[in-house]
Amino acid sequence: MSSKLFLPVYALVILVVTASCASTPSIPVGTTGTQIIQPGAPGEMAQAFDTAELEAIGGLSHSVADVRFMRGMIPHHGQALDMTALVPTRATTNEFRSMALRMQISQRDEIRLMERWLTEREEVIPPPNAHRMMMAGDMALMPGMLNAGQMEQLASATGQEFERLFLEFMIMHHEGALTMVQTLFNSSGAGQESLIFKFATDVDADQTIEIMRMRRMLEERR
Repeated sequence: MSSKLFLPVYALVILVVTASCASTPSIPVGTTGTQIIQPGAPGEMAQAFDTAELEAIGGLSHSVADVRFMRGMIPHHGQALDMTALVPTRATTNEFRSMALRMQISQRDEIRLMERWLTEREEVIPPPNAHRMMMAGDMALMPGMLNAGQMEQLASATGQEFERLFLEFMIMHHEGALTMVQTLFNSSGAGQESLIFKFATDVDADQTIEIMRMRRMLEERR
């Protein structure tokens, strides 16, 4: 599966207002937000906007697709935490345990970030056991998530067999997260808010690197 990230084409480019540019218009007096420059067509002047004004008219607000992405990624991460929680008593090497611990810390921190983002925007936060409800069949699984049978298979394994299954399943899990990021950026008007954009691109970059690392580890165990 390709991990290439399909990013939206931005019409608005944030520039440092102190930068020198011949085509940049003068900054209007009385503005209060960050200055944003919209490049003009060939031969035309760029236009300056103030983020405070854009926020007032909803120009930088989040979209339904943004909320759907955050609400879906929380149970996705939640299942990853259940998977990494199995590692300490089943893995054979400290290297493997360290890899799982890094995942555990990053995914837990990202869940807190997503919950805070939803709370600040007065959106509903999924329940803590949402990923288990999905496996029980009460909700549709997000891309890459393990079903109940696969989780049981992982929990029943030990040693080298556990490590092999964990790597195979977590690669699949991570690839599902990349699919979710691509779906976000392929949705009209989504991924425009700065925090959503940064979080989604971080997920894409971090999990792509982890997939490469896990594939190397998997080859060593085959």
